[in-house]
Parts: sequence; structure tokens; C-alpha cells
Amino acid sequence: MNLLNGNIKPIYFKYLSAAFGSAMITSVYSLVDMAMVGQYQGPDGTAALAVVAPVWNIIYSLGLLMGIGGSVILAFVSWAAIIFFDKPILLFFGADHGLLSLAKTYLMPVKVVIPLFLFNQMLAAFLRNDNHPELATVGVLAGGLFNMIGDYIFVFTFNMGIFGAGLATAVGSGISFVVMLSHFWSKKNTLVLRKPTGIMGKLREILVTGFSTFFIDIAMGSLTVLFNRQIMKYLGSNALAIYGPVINISTIVQCCAYSVGQAAQPIISINFGAKKWQRIKETLRYALYTVGVFSIFWTALSLICPNLYIYIFMRPTKTILDIAPAIIRYYSISFILLPLNIFSTYYFQVLMKPRAAFCVSVFRGCIVSGILIMLLPIVTGANSIWFAMPITELLVAVYAIGMMSKYTKALSKEISL
Repeated sequence: MNLLNGNIKPIYFKYLSAAFGSAMITSVYSLVDMAMVGQYQGPDGTAALAVVAPVWNIIYSLGLLMGIGGSVILAFVSWAAIIFFDKPILLFFGADHGLLSLAKTYLMPVKVVIPLFLFNQMLAAFLRNDNHPELATVGVLAGGLFNMIGDYIFVFTFNMGIFGAGLATAVGSGISFVVMLSHFWSKKNTLVLRKPTGIMGKLREILVTGFSTFFIDIAMGSLTVLFNRQIMKYLGSNALAIYGPVINISTIVQCCAYSVGQAAQPIISINFGAKKWQRIKETLRYALYTVGVFSIFWTALSLICPNLYIYIFMRPTKTILDIAPAIIRYYSISFILLPLNIFSTYYFQVLMKPRAAFCVSVFRGCIVSGILIMLLPIVTGANSIWFAMPITELLVAVYAIGMMSKYTKALSKEISL
């Protein structure tokens, strides 16, 4: 593929299809697990996996940084913490003593293979950059397919319950790892070990440029913990059981946004270096169209069929069905602007505007959202907590759109010159 002179449309959509598969590496496991466990054990199982959800955010975030030496150490320290301190971690993540046993049972097989999830993220990035993105997609599909079949067999046929879901997830991650690792013995492999030069400078550049994307996932885990604790404090375990499917759907929406950013990033990057501003604007146009489609689809589906998520992810009680539609509709308003805000961080990074990317990440993932999650239940009542993310996405979008417009107009001035 000629990124500098080729037809942008087919190049972009080829990258998009591959990026979408790799972006779903972690979420596909948690989605299938929650659906199976919820059907087997009802709302308590779904609530238990909502408590585990921040673990997946941490795993995904650390996987994104596995290429940096320091992050390898951090990743394995985090792995050790989950193995030896799972009880206090899960309690901090929002579990009560009723949900703790279920959450620990699920994590028993998963925590053993956490390094495989981390390496799967790194391998997917290597494959995309070594002109073999389709193998990353095959790896995800192979592991995900086993996870779906294995979940049903282990959970229902073998009657293992929530432990069976964790076991299927662990084995599925191993399958994905083996499939992607096969790239290094294929004819397409061009990656070889080289002695690095100027490594400290390169690590610094990687950290500055990549921190915003990394922070999005770390912040999502932190927000999930904060949400869990506030929900249990003000609304109880039924509301937490509903939040489980909501956060899984939100993760899918985020993965859609990641795929747009990862598809556009290499095209914009190389053309930015070559000062081909018109090709950058054309790629941006395709990216914004894609973001718009994802936003409309997920928002409309959530508003029109809110209980669809509940039936997929659990065997609901009447109480759950009564309170779920309002919760899902309130929260899903955030899906209108969520993909745009996440994509903007990729766009800013490629244009070498790390400060703008950092601001979007921090405002969205920590400052604005955290303040709203803490204050809304106190000021306007417990149920107003579901509006925390829609308000956050709106405020952040105002800044993101302004900065994107500013930097894109600057490219237009370069064209006119």
C-alpha cells in the first residue's frame, strides 16, 4: 500500500477493518463472559463482572505500552498485585462481600495468563506495522470464537458457572497469542532485533506522544471504579448489575473509536511528514464520517432498544427490567460524542500536538468526569449520576472540536501557500 500516493479510500478502510479487530482483543472476552455469566447466574453474576471490569481496562492500557521497557516492569508488577492482592483490589473496585466470592472465582484462571493479554496487544501493533494486519484480526477472531464456544461449554454444559467463563477467556487468550506469534516464522516477517541507538530520547518521545491514548484506558478503569463505588453507595447492586452491560457497550463504542484513530493515524502521519496536507484532510474526512456512523448507530440502538442489552447480558428480574431503560438511555446519550472525543486524541498526536491530546484525555477521563460522578448524586439526587458522562463528553467535545478546527485550518493555510 502506497500511503503517500495511493487512493486513500481503500487504504483507509483496509486499515480500519484490521484495526477494528485488534481493538476488540480485550473487550470481546469481557463481553462474551458477561453475557454467559449473566444468563447462568443472573444479575449477581453481571454485577460481579462489573466489579472486574477495571481489571480489563488496566490490562488493555498496559498492553498498549508493552513496547516501552519501563512499562514491562509496571505490567508485571500489576500482574503480581492482581495475583496476590485480588481481595482488597476487588473490594476497592466496588465489590461487597456478596459479590466478592463470584469476582474472585472468575479471576482465578484469568489472572494466571494476564501476560498473554499484554503481549497480544503488543503483537497486534507489531503486525499492523509489519504489513500483516489481517493476521491480528485472525488471531482475535480465533481466540474470541473459542471463548464464545468455550464459555457455553464450560459454563452450561460442564456446569462450571462463572469459573468456566474465566477459564474460556484464559484459553482463548492463549490461542490468540499463538496465532499472532506465528507471524515471526512467516515470509511476511521483516522484524529483526537491532541494537537500539539514542534509546532514552526515543523512549521520551514515545511516552510524550502515546501517553494520551494510554491515559484514556487507565482513566476508564478509574472511572469504572468510581462509578462502581458511587452506585453501590447510592443505588445498590441492581443498579450495578445494569451498569455492567452499559460499561461493556461503552467499551465497544470506544473500540470503534480506537479503530478509526488507528486506521487514520499511519496515513495522516506519513503524509504529515511529507507535507501533503490535502491527503491529510481527505483522510480526516473519511475518519469523521466513520465516527459519525458509529455515534449514530450506538446512540440510536441504545435509545430505541435499551432492554436488548439486558436480555443479552443477563437473566433479568422484573426489578431490573423496570429500572434498566431509563439508566441505559441516560448514559447512552454520551455515545453521540464519545467516538469524536477519542478520535481527536489520535488526530492531535499525529499533528504533533500532544498538549491538546493530553487535555482531552485528562478532562474527559479524570477531571470533569470525576467531579461530576462525585457531585451529581449529592447535589441533584442519586439517579443524576447517569448524566455524568453525557455532560462530560459535551464539555470535552467543545474543546476538541475547537482545537481540531484550529489545526485543520492551519493545514489549509499551508495548502494555499
